[in-house]
Amino acid sequence: MPKPAYARTPWEQSTAASAQALPEPGRQPVYVTQPALPELEAFLPYLQEIWGSRMLTNGGTMHQRLEAALCAYLGVEHLSLFCNGTQALITALQAAGLSGEVITTPYSFVATAHSLLWNNLTPVFVDIDPHTLNLDPTRIEAAITEKTTAILPVHCYGHPCDVAAIRAIAERHGLKVIYDAAHAFGAQDTGGSLLRHGDMATLSFHATKVFSTFEGGAIVCRDEATKRRIDQLKNFGLSADGTTVELTGTNGKLSEIHAAFGLLQLQGVDEALEKRRRIDQRYRAGLAGIAGIHCICGVAEAVANHAYFPILVGPEFGLSRDALFAHLAAHNIHGRRYFQPLISGLPMYRGYPSASAGNLPVAHQVVEQVICLPIYPDLDHATVDFIIGLIAGAAA
Repeated sequence: MPKPAYARTPWEQSTAASAQALPEPGRQPVYVTQPALPELEAFLPYLQEIWGSRMLTNGGTMHQRLEAALCAYLGVEHLSLFCNGTQALITALQAAGLSGEVITTPYSFVATAHSLLWNNLTPVFVDIDPHTLNLDPTRIEAAITEKTTAILPVHCYGHPCDVAAIRAIAERHGLKVIYDAAHAFGAQDTGGSLLRHGDMATLSFHATKVFSTFEGGAIVCRDEATKRRIDQLKNFGLSADGTTVELTGTNGKLSEIHAAFGLLQLQGVDEALEKRRRIDQRYRAGLAGIAGIHCICGVAEAVANHAYFPILVGPEFGLSRDALFAHLAAHNIHGRRYFQPLISGLPMYRGYPSASAGNLPVAHQVVEQVICLPIYPDLDHATVDFIIGLIAGAAA
């Protein structure tokens, strides 16, 4: 079985070594995710076209085609491709012209808050909703000060934030809203794509995401003028003709090879999402009767992308979350405790007053209970049933 498509950093590293038993003999390891790859032969014509054009980067044909194709697929008008999702988020915040404080969640991958520090912005952490695990709108208003300029929510696990409540708060206080939608490719609420909300939304096309360009990302914005500014910022701040430097830009461009892979991946994304949906349904059916196991559901979600399958392990289960995690690892099932530790608990954030545990009780409870179970298009139903059986067998 292929190895995971990412380097297992300390942040993401599972603690299989903490299991009290050796992995089950003969069973291949199952990781939390695995990329859906097309046949290699299908990629070769794209490479041949790139070789023929001698255009490897700088907004070539593949780049232009992918931007147009993604706008059509996602139902948005303006999208700018990036080399990765983190650079997209950093650039979106820069394009928004923010200063001072930005309200955000402690429950996300660290790139969310790091993008604020890279823009010399002060993160203000607000607790999460216990049901959606997204930023809790009822906590936002109390955190607003005269220094607050924006809200940076995350559609965690691809489930929608309470966008109406967040928009109302932002309008009352004259704040901008930038959505970290790294998990939310293809997800929709009743009005359409989640990406249409806020002043901007950013995507990740990392190898672990439901749609991948190997590495990549994008910013979705509302108007052509903002897209032009974003495109300029990601290309060193150069003018349209490339003769002068007008902005303090960076190099965030997506290469032609990455864009070509995205075009190929887009052809199979609906099938991949359908396979994820079936796995999600199988987990929910199998885990429904197990006391103490709670499956996270989206609220106001018309179309889910099933990017992750998080469960919360409550006291009724009989084993702690870490004991269950070790039990699964002992059988070569490697979930992840996304997102442990909380961003607010990392060394560079602990000193902020909003990072205190007393300010974030729900996030601190959830982070001690969560396991993301394996989910990816090629995960067979027999393995899903095996995982369900392991959890059921470990219940008190």
